[in-house]
Parts: sequence; structure tokens; C-alpha cells
Amino acid sequence: MKMDQEKSIRAGLIIIGDEILSGRTQDANLSYLANWLNEQGVVLAETRVIPDQEDVIVATVNEMRATFDYVFTTGGIGPTHDDITAKALARAFGVPLTVHPEAKALLVAYYGEEGVTEARLKMATMPEGTRLVPNRVSGAPGFRYENVFVLAGIPGVMQAMLEALRDEVKGTRPVISGAITVFVAESAISEMLAEIQKLAPEVSIGSYPFYRKGQGGACLVVRSRDAVAVENTLDAIRQALGAMGLDWQEGEPRFPGEESDPES
Repeated sequence: MKMDQEKSIRAGLIIIGDEILSGRTQDANLSYLANWLNEQGVVLAETRVIPDQEDVIVATVNEMRATFDYVFTTGGIGPTHDDITAKALARAFGVPLTVHPEAKALLVAYYGEEGVTEARLKMATMPEGTRLVPNRVSGAPGFRYENVFVLAGIPGVMQAMLEALRDEVKGTRPVISGAITVFVAESAISEMLAEIQKLAPEVSIGSYPFYRKGQGGACLVVRSRDAVAVENTLDAIRQALGAMGLDWQEGEPRFPGEESDPES
């Protein structure tokens, strides 16, 4: 079966936060979520980064929840004045914003009765009818309403919330990938790749150029839900590169010293 003939379960991600758009904070959640979803057999099809503006959040959530099987949001569910994601979600779904009794109980268990201030109680205030997403790191839960999952922006907390969703997010077969690196210009191998792609329509072949540490080349990534097709296509590329007299390297590009110098 061709890769595009098997129905994909698709997800969208909405990253909420002025601090992301301003560059003050670098998002660390996109890559993690994409890999996690792939393990579940779900394709992350689109990501948007939007500001802490209620109207923008409402419009974006409503558009994306009508488009994708699952929608994930990160950010904006803390105790401060600019954490407005829960309020915006209530508007998007047309339901009241209420204190969730189970969420409040979790906060009390974590902070103690006196520790649940008005600000912290905001973290238990959610659209009426939501289901909680457990948070084993800091007590305050995320929540789910229909196909929208509202998660924390802090990476460690977001990742813990995702682990609690393993049984709720269902996809198809995960996409398998493999890579080969070749240190030549893309133009030198474009015709070869096109011919192999014609013979292997069940896979996707991507060519990603790079220039680093004085070396240029392309990373060739083969993707499919069929592991055998991925390996057969990678082998065809290896043989073609050998026939062209080109050296190649398994996997992503690697450069001398990178193993010992992670900042290079």
C-alpha cells in the first residue's frame, strides 16, 4: 500500500506564548511532541505559534480542531494574569469556566489547603466538562475537551502529561525512517533520487542540504510505514551512490569532535 493511501491520523500543535514569539524563550516542545506522536502512529501535520491573546487563541483552536483528529496546545495554564488558555478554550467550546473539583483536590494535596491561593486556584479553573490530564511533576493538571489537549509549556511537565495520554491518543502504524548522508551538492544526485522514488512510491524520500564546518552535502531521509520498504530504498540509494563513485555515511551528518563537544 502506498504511504499516502493509508489513512493518516493527523494532529496540530498550538504553541501559546508571547515569550516564544519575542525570542526570550526557545520552544523545546515541538520536536518532543512530534516524536511522541510518531510513536503513537499520529502525524504532526501543522504547528502554529500564537500570542497570549484570547481572540487569537479562540480562533486558532476552533480552526484547528475542525481540521485535525487531535489538537495539542502548550503554554498559558499557569497561575499568572497572562495565563488565559483555559478561559479561551471555554469560549471556543461555548461552555462556562468553572473550578474543577478534582483539579482543586489535586492542588490541595500538593500545596496544602492554605497553599492553594487565588492565583493557584486559577490552575484548577477550566471549561466545564473537561477531563483532566494528570501531572505527576507539579500537581497542577492539564485537561482535555473533545479532541483538544491542553498541556503545560514547561517541557518536563508537558512530557509527563504526554506519558499519561499513551492510551488516549491512537493512531495507525508509526512512520519508520532511515537516513544516509552524502557530501556532494543536491544537484549531483537529484536525478538518481527521482528515479529511485519512481520505483518506490510507497516511501517518501527527502533531501535536506547542509553546510557545516566547511563541508556541504545532503542528508537523504527515507520514510514509510513499511520498514522493509525503507530498508530496500536505503539499499538502492547506497548502491546508486557507490556506482556514481560517491562516498556516503549512514545516518544523519556527523562531524569530527561532535561526540565530545555537544555545543559545536
